[in-house]
Formats: sequence, structure tokens, C-alpha cells
Amino acid sequence: MKINVITIDGPSASGKGALALGIANIFGFKILDSGSLYRLFAYFLKMKLSSNEIADQIKMNIEFNKSNEKLIILHEGKDITSELRSEEIAKLASEYGSKKTVRDSLYSIQRNFYDGNILVADGRDMGTVVFKDAKLKIFLTASPEERAKRRYIELQNRGQEVNMPALLADIKERDLKDSSREISPLIPAEDSHLIDSSNMSLKEVCSIAKNLIKKEFI
Repeated sequence: MKINVITIDGPSASGKGALALGIANIFGFKILDSGSLYRLFAYFLKMKLSSNEIADQIKMNIEFNKSNEKLIILHEGKDITSELRSEEIAKLASEYGSKKTVRDSLYSIQRNFYDGNILVADGRDMGTVVFKDAKLKIFLTASPEERAKRRYIELQNRGQEVNMPALLADIKERDLKDSSREISPLIPAEDSHLIDSSNMSLKEVCSIAKNLIKKEFI
């Protein structure tokens, strides 16, 4: 039986988060940014917390707040979104995300985001592992060059110093790791709708997604 979940999977910097937030805001859906959970895992590991302690922190002390422009992540009421979006945390999250113990500890947390109401879940294995029975699955991608450009602009806007060649190399390396790992590799689900956003604006991608949602849910 299909459940009321929209999954958006895809590689790093493909625009998954922006699309998920856009859809959630347009339709008033609940949102799960699974990438943030892995970043939170890395964030708390740097604080020397154990896996069990991290799971407890995420369950009890983390809040996800939607705004029109971004998803805000609060830890005990403090906004830690910028810290989680750093390249250091992103690399650590990618490294830890390949470990079975980490994925297992976060699996039930991710599943618990679904309460029967329509949920938008973005990540790398939402449609293939976490919500295999989702009613609508989208796989969003773009060329490595376009994704590096987007990440470059994003980090510059945050005042971080970035190097475009290094950023492109990092994205290609992360793609290879994500797609070739043994546990939950980054691949499109067989029943997913593939969207290549290389030459598309967010508005155009949202328009395609809106039409898919209306067919399935409205």
C-alpha cells in the first residue's frame, strides 16, 4: 500500500532542499530534510557524543522550522543552521553516512517523521530505502559543473571563502562515494520521476513537481 509521502532524492547541491521547501510551503506539507539529520550526526560527533546520545539529542532537542526561504534547524532553541551547512560538516556527514551503524540509528527517526499526513522527504535514499512505499518519488539531478556553481554562490553568500575547482572536485568525489557505497547507494528508485535541473530555474522545477503532485494527491 502506498503512503502519503513525496520523496526527492538526488546528488549533492542538486536543489533537493530548495524544491522540498518550495513544495512544502506551496501545499502546506510537513518536511523532512534527511541530509540535515546526517549533518546533525556529524555535528554532535564533533562534540564527542555517542550514537545513542546523538539519537536522543535529535529526538528531544532538535526542531525544524520552515520559512519562505530556508529550513531553520534549532538545537535547544539555538539556530545552528549555518554551522550545519559548512563544508566541513558536509564532508563529515558524507563520510559517516556510509556507515551502517549511523544509517541504522537514523532510520527509525526518519520513518517517524511520517504521521499519515503528506510528508515531503528529501535525501539520497528516501525513495529506495526509507520510504520505499511512497506515493510519489522524484530524482532530481544536475551536471556537476552546475551544482558546483550553485554551491559556490550559496557559500559566498554566507561569507565563506570558496575555491571553484576544489568545490567541483569535491562534488565529483562525493558523487562517486554516494553512488558506489555498499549501503543505500545513491540511485534513482525504479518508479521515480527523473528531473534534470541543469538548465532549469527553481521555479521551473517546482512547476513540474506541482503537476506531479496534483496528479497523485489532488
